Amino acid sequence: KVKARRCFLCSISPQGNSKVEEACEMYTRAANLFKIAKNWNAAGNAFCQAAKLHMQLQSKHDAAIGFVDAGNAYKKADPPEAINCLNAAIDIYTDLGRFTIAAKHHITIAEIYETELVDIEKAIAHYEQAADYYKGEESNSSANRCLLKVAAYAAQLEQYQKAIEIYEQVGTNTMDNPLLKYSAKEYFFKAALCHFIVDELNAKLALEKYEEMFPAFTDSRECKLVKKLLEAHEDQNCEAYTEAVKEFDSISRLDQWLTTMLLRIKKSLQGDGDGDLK
Repeated sequence: KVKARRCFLCSISPQGNSKVEEACEMYTRAANLFKIAKNWNAAGNAFCQAAKLHMQLQSKHDAAIGFVDAGNAYKKADPPEAINCLNAAIDIYTDLGRFTIAAKHHITIAEIYETELVDIEKAIAHYEQAADYYKGEESNSSANRCLLKVAAYAAQLEQYQKAIEIYEQVGTNTMDNPLLKYSAKEYFFKAALCHFIVDELNAKLALEKYEEMFPAFTDSRECKLVKKLLEAHEDQNCEAYTEAVKEFDSISRLDQWLTTMLLRIKKSLQGDGDGDLK
């Protein structure tokens, strides 16, 4: 009985912990060798095992690092498992009050959903969560970057009201900042296009509001383009619409998002059956 008791005490003693620590080191060494060999699944699994042992040792910070390393390895071979590991790291970081780091890993998960798993709704959810954490830590520029991603995807998914609210919010936040106010015209421009797709009158009223809020917007090429498009739309003049877009594109190249939104507006013009802007 005495012997059995000693063995039990041995298992929970520092000596027992040292064996777990040794196992952690061995798993981590193995993971790094698997990384060198580009065996990403095996590397991810070994990092994950090391992280679980760190949790057993109550080394939460080391466990979180292990789960992140596992996630980064799995990203190259098993994206869903990468998300599981990163979520495990996020749980630890939020428990430790490290919200900025948690936000960063939410962005990584959002990017996996964007590029690997092509699930935009889930990408949006993770960008929104990252933005919430950044806001809570007063990292407003980082929060805005995440929100702008949400707005762009929301508009693509025809969730125009959501996109408008974000573009207006970020535009209002940046227009008084000497370093960022140049970007405000872009956000009001995108908000106006979203309004335009929903309703022409809404777009006119929104444009007036943006000009009143941010007088510098009036002289911008973006504002002038929206006015030309509104006029062309009112006259049902498809040629004038196309010409205005071509003129804008010749100076400021249209990206994929703007092209998509402008095409959606153009399709509402009477008798316009083609899907081209030029």
